Amino acid sequence: MKIHIRNGRLIDPRHGIDARRDLYIAAGRVVGVGEAPADFHANRVIDAEGLVVCPGLVDLSARLREPGLEYRATLESEMRAAAAGGVTSLACPPDTDPPLDEPGLVEMLKFRAKSMPGPRVYPVGALTWKLRGERLTEMAELHEAGCVAFSQADTPILDTQVLQRAMAYAATFGFPVWLRPREPHLIKDGVAHDGAVAARLGLPGIPVLSETIAIATLMLLARETGARVHLCRLSSREAIDMVRRAKHDGLPVTCDVNVHHLHLTEMDVADFNPNCHLYPPLRSQRDREAIRAAVAEGVIDAVCSDHAPVDDDAKERPFQEAEPGATGLELLLPLTLRWGRETGLGLGQALDYVTRRPAEILGVDAGHLGVGAPADLCLFDPEAWWQVTPGSLRSLGKNSPFLGMEVPGRVRYTIIDGHIDFENHTH
Repeated sequence: MKIHIRNGRLIDPRHGIDARRDLYIAAGRVVGVGEAPADFHANRVIDAEGLVVCPGLVDLSARLREPGLEYRATLESEMRAAAAGGVTSLACPPDTDPPLDEPGLVEMLKFRAKSMPGPRVYPVGALTWKLRGERLTEMAELHEAGCVAFSQADTPILDTQVLQRAMAYAATFGFPVWLRPREPHLIKDGVAHDGAVAARLGLPGIPVLSETIAIATLMLLARETGARVHLCRLSSREAIDMVRRAKHDGLPVTCDVNVHHLHLTEMDVADFNPNCHLYPPLRSQRDREAIRAAVAEGVIDAVCSDHAPVDDDAKERPFQEAEPGATGLELLLPLTLRWGRETGLGLGQALDYVTRRPAEILGVDAGHLGVGAPADLCLFDPEAWWQVTPGSLRSLGKNSPFLGMEVPGRVRYTIIDGHIDFENHTH
């Protein structure tokens, strides 16, 4: 299909473009920027007047809940939700049931994802068998099956020697290791930031120390093994300072943050809203401001949705018993835009953290619109505000702290591999 997108504001952070330019697509690729190639005849012309045309969003963490957890969400429902959110590439963590620890499971997931409309799916393989932290997986075989990185999802490896061996093995092959910094003995039964709010509400706290001790261990092991480490979901100022130092020292470390942590704080937990039960927990206002500044500065490399659809039975419980996690695929763009506006960043700079930068961490050809690039695009109206309601979310997970809020940025078209996978003309 040949598509001509005209009159739009083209934003491509990688190529430094923020201008009114036409875009030409053929055979699943961008074939022209600004000028049409010779003998180009479009099958479809999209008038993007008033719209931003940007690379499709790249999400570093979206749980699709397959295999094994289909009662929470299905591959089909979450692929549709991703396309509705302008997400054209996503990485899914290995904590499915069973976990992604065998090549056959990875191949099946990739095959199923390819057979339906929606984003390109990049599985993250399990670092240890069954995520138990005891025996290493066959990472080379999992990589061949399609895994882009290796992770323990939310389950830490308790045995530091196993962690060291896993990182050394990954380093030998050049595989990135994605790890959530969490020291489980300091977390225990904690459900909220260990601060004044948790103390007042009588909720068991999770100290910042549980994050920083884990980072100190991981940075020492990274220096020792040479492994490329990506730290997932930082939440505190102290953690950010440690990463800043590690980068300054030349360690091959990258990190990301959950988009919810750009906006919310421990104060949002004050009414015991189980949708604000997240992991890592929402921390202090000081931490949130540090996160916002660190993203703008580039110390934090990417922003992700950390999409975790949870069924009502697991969420609609007392705060302490509710399962942590929030739906986010359809909110990644609006919440990034809102953060960009509130901090005075340009639109291009805000979009950089959900397009080019995460694509580089994934190591895939995505997040840009140069000639020859895959035709993965998002067209959105930056001035269209919409209310987040259970009915406005296509994900089967309706668990969002932002229910009832107005957010900017309505996706009008999502194009993946040159096909229009999502179209929305409602105002």
